[in-house]
Amino acid sequence: MRILVVSLNWRTAEMTLRSIRAALDAMEGLDADLVVVDNDSGDGSFEVIRDTVDREGLPVRVFQSGHNGGFGAGNNVGIWAGMADGGEPDFIYLLNSDAFPAKDAIRALADHLASHPRVGCAGSYIHGEDGEAHVTAFRFPSIASEFEGAVRFGPVSRALARHRVPLGVPDCTQPVDWLAGASMLLRREVLEQTGSFDEEYFLYFEETDLCLQIARAGFETHYVRESAVMHIGSVSTGMKKWSRIPTYWLDSRWTYFAKNHGRAYAVAATLAHVAGGLLWRLRRVVQGKPPADPPHFLRDLLKHDLKAMTRPLPGAEGATRRDKHVHV
Repeated sequence: MRILVVSLNWRTAEMTLRSIRAALDAMEGLDADLVVVDNDSGDGSFEVIRDTVDREGLPVRVFQSGHNGGFGAGNNVGIWAGMADGGEPDFIYLLNSDAFPAKDAIRALADHLASHPRVGCAGSYIHGEDGEAHVTAFRFPSIASEFEGAVRFGPVSRALARHRVPLGVPDCTQPVDWLAGASMLLRREVLEQTGSFDEEYFLYFEETDLCLQIARAGFETHYVRESAVMHIGSVSTGMKKWSRIPTYWLDSRWTYFAKNHGRAYAVAATLAHVAGGLLWRLRRVVQGKPPADPPHFLRDLLKHDLKAMTRPLPGAEGATRRDKHVHV
């Protein structure tokens, strides 16, 4: 089992160095290489990581993407890097720069893929610094899930339980639709069929899309409870502090639905979300509940998707691969 470990940095040099040290400990005894891709941080991160790696003699290759095309594009640079000896890995392990694998976390994922040949992707049990489990296992989004997630009403959620996107925290290893990408092991031969990350997505929905392509190719995605990774979360994106929904999130959401299900389905998904959101806001007024979305979310969603309806459909032929000038 040859494993290529990919860590993507964007303006979190010290956190990334901490993460790759944990990864190196978890790689002990494995035939594995580690590459760090700086996603054109422009803040000296590339130089800090490169110089620290050189000074400490860490067995790490450091790349500069040369262009910040987003999470998927940056990881693609690492995926295409290959092993240090020029060979091809059997598996590719993607690790967020704010994630820290336990000693046996990578091995547990690799052993699972090795013993389950129809599994194309495996992800870890993720917990925070406080030990609290994070929800990282999900169903694929749908029109029904858009309404359920927006309406936030117990009876509706129970009625649409089979469509609800979050699966909670599974207590054992099991198949899921898709996984958050903080700690994810991919089978290279599956990526050769599906393509790597679609670079139409700048941030968000790229893991969802990749897992959907894996499923459509006839492979499964598994949540592996035996692989534990500590994750801080939202360090680069600042998601927890959003005062307005970013355009790139809206772009990614539309791309996912339109690319994979067509424009009419994407429109229906938006209308379902708006209907649920309006009912939620009515209940907020009556019951005095606090807001649950960033300010002006529904207005921004409608305005964005009305414009998106006139654009060409996103490409549906696997990953979008663009030429890059990669600097070592």
